Amino acid sequence: MPFALPSFLSRRPVVKPTNVLMVCLGNICRSPTAEAVLRTKLLRAGLDAQVGVASAGTHGERGRPPDARAAAAAARRGYDLSGIRSRRLIDQDFDRFDLVLAMDLDNLEVLMSRCPADQQRRVGLLLPFAPGAAAQAEVPDPYYGGPAGFDRVLDLIEPACEGLLANLQRQLAGTS
Repeated sequence: MPFALPSFLSRRPVVKPTNVLMVCLGNICRSPTAEAVLRTKLLRAGLDAQVGVASAGTHGERGRPPDARAAAAAARRGYDLSGIRSRRLIDQDFDRFDLVLAMDLDNLEVLMSRCPADQQRRVGLLLPFAPGAAAQAEVPDPYYGGPAGFDRVLDLIEPACEGLLANLQRQLAGTS
């Protein structure tokens, strides 16, 4: 069963954008890829003004461009990572973002340890949004592998973002 968006999203009028934060370790491979994929899908669905998306890392340097291998794999599928720069997760992100999605269980654990208890319902994994994702909960880190790992990341992130988009559309329409 996909991770459901927090119920407060469907109860409030849509007066400000819903904001989604994608999180991985260094914010140079998986989370910027997820940011670009979701941003593109939102734009194509005409929801880019209603849903904001960003990415962050639990560790890593600030201001680095995405890994060149991630950018190349994404570009081959029509996603642009060029405007994304790495940044570290900050405590205020739990206030700014309505949904904080980790790429793997290790980063989810970090998020849950840092997130205030009353906001933990906003935190989860990205992959459960993908249809049939029960077999794999994590987007593996491709950093130390070859180019095929970056394609695998996209193979996992694309359907998860499709599922997330469908969930957001239902939430914004007030039908779920």
